[in-house]
This record gives sequence, C-alpha cells and structure tokens, in this order.
Amino acid sequence: MKKIRAGSVSCALWENEINVNGTKKMVLKATLDRRYKDQNNEWKSSASFGRNEIALAIYCLAHAFHVMVGEQGSNGEVEEEVIM
Repeated sequence: MKKIRAGSVSCALWENEINVNGTKKMVLKATLDRRYKDQNNEWKSSASFGRNEIALAIYCLAHAFHVMVGEQGSNGEVEEEVIM
C-alpha cells in the first residue's frame, strides 16, 4: 500500500483483485479522506472537503493516478509521501 498525503488530505492506494474474462488480475484502487480532530480532540476521518482542501485533494488524486498508470506491480510495502 502507498499513501500520499498533502496537509490533512491523504490518498491511500491499495491492490484489489478483479476477474477479467475468467482471469484474476490485481489493480490499484484509491481511497481519499481528510483527517481532523473533533471537539473532544479525537482524530476523525471525513470524505468532505472545504475550499482550502480541494486543491490538496486534487494534488493527491493526480499523484495517485500517476502512480497507478506508471506502476507495474507492488511489493506490499507501505510507503508514504508527505507533501505539506
């Protein structure tokens, strides 16, 4: 799994097995979320983004797309790239 993070926004890339015409293939999928602390100072996740976070989400998704089309395989290791 690879994780791309920009500020409070992160995009996790993970492998998913699909069936294509009877052949099993591994493809990368992406999950996008925003982390924040609630009023009790506990970490939470959200799939909603404010004005200032949309650019961060776009950056994370664009980078994830670049990884997906350029990566041939995965070794299963978790990598994290922090941008901001």
